[in-house]
Amino acid sequence: MGTKGKIIKCKAAIAWEANKPLSIEEVEVAPPKDHEVRIQIIATALCHSDAHILHPQFEGGVFPVILGHEAAGIVESIGPGVTNFKPGDKVIPLYAPQCGKCKFCLSPRTNFCGKLKHFKNPMGDQKLMEDGTSRFTCKGKPIYHFMGTSTFSQYTVVSDVNLAKLEDDANLERVCLLGCAFSTGYGAVINNAKVTPGSTCAIFGLGGVGLSAVMGCKASGASRIIVVDINSEKFTKAKALGATDCLNPKDLDKPIQEVIVEMTNGGVDFAFECVGGAKIMRAALDSVTVGWGVCTIIGVNVGDNGLNVSAMELLMGRTLTGTSFGGWKGVTSVPKLAADYKNKKLDLDALVTHTLPFDKVNEAFDLMYQGKRLSSARLQLPGRLGSLFL
Repeated sequence: MGTKGKIIKCKAAIAWEANKPLSIEEVEVAPPKDHEVRIQIIATALCHSDAHILHPQFEGGVFPVILGHEAAGIVESIGPGVTNFKPGDKVIPLYAPQCGKCKFCLSPRTNFCGKLKHFKNPMGDQKLMEDGTSRFTCKGKPIYHFMGTSTFSQYTVVSDVNLAKLEDDANLERVCLLGCAFSTGYGAVINNAKVTPGSTCAIFGLGGVGLSAVMGCKASGASRIIVVDINSEKFTKAKALGATDCLNPKDLDKPIQEVIVEMTNGGVDFAFECVGGAKIMRAALDSVTVGWGVCTIIGVNVGDNGLNVSAMELLMGRTLTGTSFGGWKGVTSVPKLAADYKNKKLDLDALVTHTLPFDKVNEAFDLMYQGKRLSSARLQLPGRLGSLFL
């Protein structure tokens, strides 16, 4: 018996309220409606953005919700009006939609899409489908979607503009990382900052995003790649991916930005802040040279009061900018990144370090909070509870 047009019962990790562990529950996933696609999730990743929603100080969170936004899967069925996908297609859900019609999608200057409504807090956007309802039900209650993806479930429903189609031989257990971490860090270097050959770079934070930024700097031909993290255990992998200098602020007797400025005769050409928080953003901005230095903000920290920047700092030639999903227009760009991984141009394998069963998802969050996560996490959910990879 096929499942097309029918409700699917499956397992999902639900956040019932803030500051509480996720709960593995049986959920009902409704069939896709107009321009929607129902997907069987094969592999999904754990990211700090998922944890932010659980933080009691996060503004805009709604509960109960199924988190998860970094995944890959297989199309189970399609709704009316869907023309770009068919059952059996391998796909990556995208929290950054690309409708291809709005002023943002038609502009080469951004990867934003007019489908997003709350640009001040995109993590609180796309919590329901376009008709204002949810496709998830648990214990008789509707469950909110997360960022239009909700990949902590064996099956999910997404809009057809929130989906990238892959080649039939794509390795879903690896390319799931293109859904957030790798694309964000690598793209920040390639698309947003546009690092140039021979330049000097500093990267603050060596999670999945930071390590991906290291790979981007290496690919761009940077002559010096300085990485900063308070966990020195991450330096071995960073060096293997291209880092030339590794600094742990705990081991220094002066502020990290002063050390970097001394090391580089006035500051680096490019800095990437991959953690979040005013103190680290300030250190990253102070690390770039006057005249042309570019500081790109990638990390987000819940409850942070922001960064105070004086006009004189910018008048002296520094540029402060930010990135979302690494500047990629996901529907058209992610398939190309997946092909680059298949052709061994990208090293996604380096971003997987721990393996846990799906029902241990809360332990994975604990590892991340403790700073033991070196990169990204994966859940394998081929119609059953699978494995969570950190």
